[in-house]
Amino acid sequence: MIQADNLSKKYGSDFALRQVSFDIGRGEIVGLLGHNGAGKTTIMKILTGFLEPTTGQVRIGGHDLAQNRRKVQEIIGYLPENCPVYPEMSVIGYLDYCASLRNLGEPEKKRRIREVLEMTGISDRAFDRIDTLSRGLRQRLGVAQALLHEPELLILDEPTNGLDPTQIGHMRQLIKELAPRATIIISTHIMQEVQAVCDRVIIIRDGEKVLDESLETLKESRSVSVALDVDNASDILEALPFVQAVRVDRGKGLSRYSLEIKGDAPDITPEIADTIMQNNWKLFELTPESRDLETIFSETMMSSGRMQ
Repeated sequence: MIQADNLSKKYGSDFALRQVSFDIGRGEIVGLLGHNGAGKTTIMKILTGFLEPTTGQVRIGGHDLAQNRRKVQEIIGYLPENCPVYPEMSVIGYLDYCASLRNLGEPEKKRRIREVLEMTGISDRAFDRIDTLSRGLRQRLGVAQALLHEPELLILDEPTNGLDPTQIGHMRQLIKELAPRATIIISTHIMQEVQAVCDRVIIIRDGEKVLDESLETLKESRSVSVALDVDNASDILEALPFVQAVRVDRGKGLSRYSLEIKGDAPDITPEIADTIMQNNWKLFELTPESRDLETIFSETMMSSGRMQ
């Protein structure tokens, strides 16, 4: 559905995005995760055609975005972080206005407005003014306008931002219900949102992609923490069977190595211990680690957490 190749966005001498590439298939729900300012919104704006990349190429639904911007925008539904609604309008009046902007014919317009009101659970508020809606209902209205033209791709920027726990639960359920109808990208800085609804996560840090993996694979990943008195053990530890990667956090007199183990690997703790003894390293700790999304996110956000 989406092919993004080497996307960069530069403002003056500063990069907001640097050589980011990813492919997203039809029907996937992908979480774009990162701290505020990491580059998530820049990616969203590039994908929706509101911002041109400095370098790189995007294809959506088989169309080159640079050459067929209008065609691509016709198959995208977009909920920006702050949805531009008109408080004095009624819910149904606003949707009618948005449908007109999408050039929907009168019969189709009425049908789609009725359908998106039902899908988003706001039919009973159809004739209410928007300024009487709670933030959660306004977010639902924002999703409704994004769905009017039956998009193939739905992009949601911080869809649960500012919602209370009940409203968050309602929004998560809505996103799950929409999954069979469209490919969905959710931009967020909240890990729980990704875990609750997504099939896959892409983590962005300082404008760069630092992780792109399915949640199923992440759940199966394992790691072992090793604390040693040497700071140059990475290459030897990484050469061990079933070790995929080694991260190191160096401290004064003590270095903590995190060994990422393949999901189907046997227990290799004995091999790690043998290697430590053979190299005459002083061992302070050798323990299994829990590698949930929060742990992985924390590792990728730390400068010292880069692959060694």
